[in-house]
Amino acid sequence: MHYKVYVNQISYVLNLIGVNINTVPVLDLRRNFSHKIIGDRAYSFNKNVINKIGDITINLFHYNRIGTIIKHIPGHGLAKKDSHLKLPYINNKLNYLKKNDFSTFKDKKSIFAMTAHIVFKALDKNECITHSKNGIKYIRNNISFKNLIISDDISMKALQYSFNQNVKKAYAAGCNLVLHCNGNFKEMNKLAAIAPRIDRFIIEKTSEFYKLLS
Repeated sequence: MHYKVYVNQISYVLNLIGVNINTVPVLDLRRNFSHKIIGDRAYSFNKNVINKIGDITINLFHYNRIGTIIKHIPGHGLAKKDSHLKLPYINNKLNYLKKNDFSTFKDKKSIFAMTAHIVFKALDKNECITHSKNGIKYIRNNISFKNLIISDDISMKALQYSFNQNVKKAYAAGCNLVLHCNGNFKEMNKLAAIAPRIDRFIIEKTSEFYKLLS
C-alpha cells in the first residue's frame, strides 16, 4: 500500500512537469560485494522479491501513464566495479546466470530496457552487452524481452572505443536507441549524425508507448 502511494506521488509529479518515462525498476540482484553504484537502488538480495516488486512497479507506473525502463539488463549485481568508470567482467557460468541475475528480467512487460555495460564471458568474451550481438540476441531470445532496448549512457568510461565507435557498435549490436547523458553538445551532434534512420520496429513500439500515455 505504501509503495503504491509512493509510485502515485512520483507519477503525479512526472505528469505535472511533462515527463512520461521513469528509469525504474532496477532489477539487478544485489550481493554483499555488489559495487555501491548499485547499492540500495537494487530492491533486494532475493530474486523472488525483485521479480515481484519489478512487476508491481511496471504495472503501477503504466496505470499512471508513465513508461518504465528496466535496468541494467541482463543484470549488474555481480559487478564489483562501477561501469561509469571501468568495464566489469563477469565469469559466472551461464546456468548460474539464468537461474539468478538474468531471471529477474525475464518476461517483464516494460516497453523499454537499458543495457548493462558489462562483459558476461558466458555470452561474449570480449564485448560488453551494449556492444555484443550475442548478448542482445540472448536478451531477445532467452530473456524474452521483445520491446525497445536502450543503451546505458554511451559516454560512460566502461566503453572501450572512441565516442563514434561506441555509438556505431551499440546500434550494430542491436540496441534500438542510444542514451547520451553528459550534456556535451559536440557529442550530441556527433550522435545525431551517426544514428541510423528510425525503423519500422521503433515506430511500432513507440506507437505502443503512445497508447499507454493516452
